Amino acid sequence: MEPNRVRIAVAALVLSAAGFVGITNREAFRPVAYDDGVGVSTVGFGTTEGVKPGDKITVEKALMRALQDMGKYEGAIKRCVKVPLYQWEYDAYASLAYNIGPGAFCGSVVVKRLNAGDYAGACAAISNWNKAGGKVNRGLVNRRAAERAQCEGKQ
Repeated sequence: MEPNRVRIAVAALVLSAAGFVGITNREAFRPVAYDDGVGVSTVGFGTTEGVKPGDKITVEKALMRALQDMGKYEGAIKRCVKVPLYQWEYDAYASLAYNIGPGAFCGSVVVKRLNAGDYAGACAAISNWNKAGGKVNRGLVNRRAAERAQCEGKQ
């Protein structure tokens, strides 16, 4: 079956199940809180809010927490993106927002290009978010390549 080839108003979109699975796979599960490399305590599938060093979480609770957290990141997309999107674009931007945070997402070149109607340029700008602590991070390079491919409809 041919995928939907009509961009839809962002207000009508929600993260797809495949998009959520992609995010949790990119984040990877960590049962005990760890320092993410830039001084942020993180646990489960990338949860940071309220996390303290040594906190523990089960896979089931981490999935529920990640799903609950997505509301904040989807809210950023709905607030900041003013153009319609394909589902796969929405899912890619949700993954990016989940990883960099709603403020960084809304202030990004990605969103500026997107709102200017430069869909290809917005997807390409995802690759710019490849640093942690000011240094290029191989894991982020790989994640951004996957998000960009998803954004471009190649996944």
